[in-house]
Amino acid sequence: MRRRSLLSALAAGGLVARPARAQERFPNRPLRVVVPFAAGGSTDILARLCAQMLTDGLPGNLPAVVDNVTGAGGTVGAGRVLDAPADGHTLLAGTPGPVTINPHLLPHIGYDPLRDFTPVVFVGDSPAVVVVRRDSPIGSVRDLLARAKAAPGRLTYASAGIGSFAHLSGELFEWRAGVDMIHVPYRGTAPAATDIMAGRVDVMFENYPSVQSYVASGDFRTLAIGTARRSELLPGVPTVQEQGVPEYDSSSWFGLFARAGSPAAAIDAMNAAVDAGLRKPETRAKLVTMGVVPVGGTPAEFRGYIARKLAETGDLVRAAKITVE
Repeated sequence: MRRRSLLSALAAGGLVARPARAQERFPNRPLRVVVPFAAGGSTDILARLCAQMLTDGLPGNLPAVVDNVTGAGGTVGAGRVLDAPADGHTLLAGTPGPVTINPHLLPHIGYDPLRDFTPVVFVGDSPAVVVVRRDSPIGSVRDLLARAKAAPGRLTYASAGIGSFAHLSGELFEWRAGVDMIHVPYRGTAPAATDIMAGRVDVMFENYPSVQSYVASGDFRTLAIGTARRSELLPGVPTVQEQGVPEYDSSSWFGLFARAGSPAAAIDAMNAAVDAGLRKPETRAKLVTMGVVPVGGTPAEFRGYIARKLAETGDLVRAAKITVE
């Protein structure tokens, strides 16, 4: 039997390995960016900016479509991403709530953020700020500390709800400062801000984009910024640490995640597309206007950041004995 005929016979019998199929091109269909909150908020706006960066930066000019899936503090949207194939075409627009806070507060959440998600890119960071109404007698964080220590359990701080970023930022202040204040939860930032302005609540620890308009209008005065170092967003505002509260460091963040097991090539391609977009002056200007400092970096760097934040939040939740009824 000739050699060619012999090879043909062996191949027909499955004894000769056929060439491996070329790796499927990515992306091969439109991407889907799941926003676990309602349209119009800061997370939604950031996700749409990222969707455009993905559309512009990935081959094929395929669109990245934003899908708002709300419910349970962002966990419904997170679950929707885990229901999708692990092929990199479905992303989560992640924030502290569904990724680093709720896993410690909701025992039956159904996912582990480090095991079940792959960080793609760290998009931006927003500092917490300590704000009071314009005519508040509280003039600084040092003043706030003095008043809180002189009258334990008298001063009040507002938040957007139990387990919200503002709630944990306030609890962190109590923990690090060794003071006792009363938490007043609301159904969102807007009603909390209304009562701050009316003088019914004393102070709020909230991420800057959520209160930026109140600061700009003069309704709120900013006593301090929550990050360890001063921010380019408010360079003249001192940090909480500068004013006598060591180790206080609170900031919100935004990034993209894929389902764990997604191809590394897809993760790297999406990271490169968004990272390049963040370096453009016009993109940076948009984010800074929103109260967000662009970050970027590698997926591994973002994973390390998330692991640290997850651990820190767990320590705070246990120390403050925070529960969601």
